[in-house]
Amino acid sequence: MRIATWNINSVRLRLHHVLRFIKEQNIDVMCLQETKTKNEFFPISEFIDSGMKYCYFRGEKSYNGVAILSKIPLRNNSFELWCGLNDTRHVSVILENNIKIHNFYVPAGGDLPDINLNEKFNHKISFIREIFDFFKNQKILKTILVGDLNIAPYENDVWSHKQLLNVVSHTPIETDLLNKLIKDLKWVDVGRKFISKDEKLYSWWSYRNRDWKKSNRGRRLDHIWVSKDLDSSLKSFLSCKEIRDWERPSDHVPLILELTI
Repeated sequence: MRIATWNINSVRLRLHHVLRFIKEQNIDVMCLQETKTKNEFFPISEFIDSGMKYCYFRGEKSYNGVAILSKIPLRNNSFELWCGLNDTRHVSVILENNIKIHNFYVPAGGDLPDINLNEKFNHKISFIREIFDFFKNQKILKTILVGDLNIAPYENDVWSHKQLLNVVSHTPIETDLLNKLIKDLKWVDVGRKFISKDEKLYSWWSYRNRDWKKSNRGRRLDHIWVSKDLDSSLKSFLSCKEIRDWERPSDHVPLILELTI
């Protein structure tokens, strides 16, 4: 089974990219973030025609939006609201093989890493804390968590650890909180299971860099985690860096997890 996650930065604008990716990579379950469209405008018919017959999505105009597209039947489609806001940052489903998938889009957090002076950063920190509280009160079994978590937790998840320590996405308050979530709740960080923490691993490159490949100032903001009971089923992991070179790309690239289920 091949599962992918991708912050697509507008599903309608980049529909052709998603359809191409699903076909070329033979994806069984596609999780998207920042779809940026209301539900009535979501291109569901195109995905159904491509073989992704089972779709669950929540969207809003111009912002946020998450979706799970699947060749495998879905059940128990649901979502949670976080931080008391009615926005579209989470969906979850259960596949017919009883694997549960959570798809998240965590707030970016603005520019100033101060919860007292920056409401956007406070929102982000509160959001991660609510995720922790949500999962600590349940048994995490046969579960996959994916999404744009907007935090690069390790030194080699960013192009320069020292220069980004005070930059939102890699500040100690964020990285400590995300690492506590992984460690205390016993998630397996799939990217770092397959690729050593000593190696650079990115999923996002800013549009501000004219030559993203030459500068290579990336960050690992996108993640795939699995519960401990799925650890032995993990087969491969891939960050599809070459897709950042496609015409009018998202600033994120997709990640792929393959499991033997």
